[in-house]
Amino acid sequence: MSKRWVVGMTGASGAIYGVKLVRYLLQADYTVHLVVTDAGWRVLHDELGWNAAKRKETLNGQFSEGYANLVYHPIQDIGASIASGSFRTEGMVVLPCSMGTLSGIAHGASGNLLERAADVMLKENRKLLLVPRETPLSVIHLENMLRLARLGVAIIPAMPAFYQQPSSLEELTDFMVGRVLDSMKIEHDLYRRWGEA
Repeated sequence: MSKRWVVGMTGASGAIYGVKLVRYLLQADYTVHLVVTDAGWRVLHDELGWNAAKRKETLNGQFSEGYANLVYHPIQDIGASIASGSFRTEGMVVLPCSMGTLSGIAHGASGNLLERAADVMLKENRKLLLVPRETPLSVIHLENMLRLARLGVAIIPAMPAFYQQPSSLEELTDFMVGRVLDSMKIEHDLYRRWGEA
């Protein structure tokens, strides 16, 4: 089986995190099954200037290196491969993860393909990593995260560190994506680890 990861992107701020992760996985010769919510496309447009009206063409342009290993699934395609537990993957990352999507996953709503794919990860006991990007957090947000953490979901809030003395936005982004890759058990050199020269 080829190395497959599902990556979901939602309407939370921080689209650059998801884009950076997808680029890294493609460059590392992983097959990426990408699903983006409609709100996620809005954020890609607002934060990165992507053309949300021409989605496949935009993805082809943005991920030209490794595009052959990118499989894009429209959000309402409930018949997609990633909606079935018989389709084997290493796991799934939702980056960034909105609180609405997190709630849908926590309660098994499966209201769209992204939520259904996450539900598959839970029922098949595969890795599921959620990277919420929200502040402040309400009690509802915290309870939903606790519910998922108790099910074995990795909750990785988008909280970059500063001990590596970042000099650019890219370095902060690299740190956060690197922490996600750590939880995926994928080797990388995106940031300087604590105690390293």
